[in-house]
Amino acid sequence: MEEVKLQAKGVSEKFWFTLCGLAMVVIGLVLGILVGFVALQGSGVISLEFLFSFPRRGMSEGGIFPAIVGTLYLVLGSTLVSLPLGVFTAVYLVEYAPRSSPFLQLIRRAIHCLAGIPSIVFGLFGLAVFVKLFGFGVSIVSGSLTLGIMSLPVVIASCEEALRSVPYSFREASLALGAPRWTTVRRVVLPAAFPGILTGLILAVGRVAGETAPIMFTAATFYARGLPRSPFDRVLALPYHIYGLVTEGAHPEKQIPMAYGTALVLLALVLLVNLSAILLRQRLRSVRKW
Repeated sequence: MEEVKLQAKGVSEKFWFTLCGLAMVVIGLVLGILVGFVALQGSGVISLEFLFSFPRRGMSEGGIFPAIVGTLYLVLGSTLVSLPLGVFTAVYLVEYAPRSSPFLQLIRRAIHCLAGIPSIVFGLFGLAVFVKLFGFGVSIVSGSLTLGIMSLPVVIASCEEALRSVPYSFREASLALGAPRWTTVRRVVLPAAFPGILTGLILAVGRVAGETAPIMFTAATFYARGLPRSPFDRVLALPYHIYGLVTEGAHPEKQIPMAYGTALVLLALVLLVNLSAILLRQRLRSVRKW
């Protein structure tokens, strides 16, 4: 009887192991087909002129340099908004707030709900608040604030997990030596949690760089001859540039290949940012002594 039970457990374990492996293979295949299709369709238009020149003749010729620069502006601006707000919020929730407080539970549920809101709603929020109410207009500032708020739940959740992963004995040792609580957080907890915080930032940057809906109403323009001169100017961005080439173009025979080329550049940009951050995170973890 015991032998039969052991055999049944072995069969069950093999079944679930095979199912998990198949899921991983399916995801890898889908990702490979997606990237391969975009690379096949877009690689023909990639050149130095395409990457470093300005669009011409209603975006039927020229390159995407303003869109690359605009995307980097929006990613940098949203990071400047979401990183300090997300880190300080996570520090308060983990280090200072009472764990059994109903108000704390309400804040956590609100953050989780914020993560599930469609991105177009954030775009309408940014239009109503930053563009209209605060008078920033359709600009880099409005787009960065909107994208920063949209990425806050990811940053807060990952920072909370990173802070909780730091052993509590670190805090006890620092407090026992007479260090104030904020000094303990600043000098001990945050440096130890930095690789995890960086992971959250990677996820946020990847989402922000590819978003189209939030910047449609707050930051992006369909066509521009040059680079923005101030944070209150409109900006070209790679996701919206793809949307414009596919839906608004008057020369689809020229603009559809350019849209695939722009999508390939966007994928490469996101992968490059993620790869750089992952390598930095691994280097930080390799020197960690606990």
